[in-house]
Amino acid sequence: MLTIHKTIDGKMTKLDKVENGCWVNLTYPTEDELTTVSKTLGVDLDFLRAALDEEETSRIDTENGQTLIIIDAPSVEQGEAVVYSTIPLGIIVSEKQIITVCLKENSVIRDFQDGLVRNAETQKKTSFILYMLLWVAKRYLQYLKQIDKIYNYMERQLYKSQRNKELIQLLDLEKSLVYFNTSLKANEVTLEKILRGRIVTLYEEDHDLLEDVLIEVRQAIEMANIYSSIISGMMDAFASVISNNLNVIMKVLTSLTILLTLPNIIFGFYGMNVAGLPLKYLWWFPLLIAGVLMAIVAVILKIKDLF
Repeated sequence: MLTIHKTIDGKMTKLDKVENGCWVNLTYPTEDELTTVSKTLGVDLDFLRAALDEEETSRIDTENGQTLIIIDAPSVEQGEAVVYSTIPLGIIVSEKQIITVCLKENSVIRDFQDGLVRNAETQKKTSFILYMLLWVAKRYLQYLKQIDKIYNYMERQLYKSQRNKELIQLLDLEKSLVYFNTSLKANEVTLEKILRGRIVTLYEEDHDLLEDVLIEVRQAIEMANIYSSIISGMMDAFASVISNNLNVIMKVLTSLTILLTLPNIIFGFYGMNVAGLPLKYLWWFPLLIAGVLMAIVAVILKIKDLF
């Protein structure tokens, strides 16, 4: 899908055709849309296709006066369970326009299209890019807080009953945090390259904005590390609890097996033609012996904390 926007009188306005100082957004573009944008704006086709690779990592590149910045943006999918992941977001800076390319819709692009980001003007290309990077970092922080809330809920559920459903959801959260942590570290490296000012020209106010972006990214990295360590530790703890519960169950079952074996032994003797057994013809005597032995063994097992 191809959309064109431009800041007019301080508001993000949708356009029908490309103008100088506009922002061209491509979301899951077709090959025809890529070719049209490449020919119309003179953008390298490889730059446009770079962000369409799901495995593309964060990087910055420049060629023929055009700059490509690829940032890993957070993504969330709603289904039976909430799944967090990351997708590449390509930002291409040409001489007169800004082009963004993404494989799927994401909340960052929607917020810019809806004009929710103040001071982000398409005519100020460097500033617009930095605001987009800042919004990506803020979205990471927002999703990390959501992960923390989901984790706390799952923890309370696991205290009630150790079910596979909650454990699987915790595994999904742990996997999401690994994706976030890896992507954030790659983004940090890209932002530090931008901060040097060799590839993207930075003005005085841009330095302060970029430093704010770096602070947000480093905070998100720290939060992802903390949450990952907490979930990993809790998974190990609950694995130990489940293993201990299994041992307790096996211990109780073994004790019950011992107790139930005693009557079989007594009744086996009295059920055979064995001479010399005491009170052989009294039907209640074997029951009495079995009951007394079971009581004695049960007391012993209880003292040994085996029952």
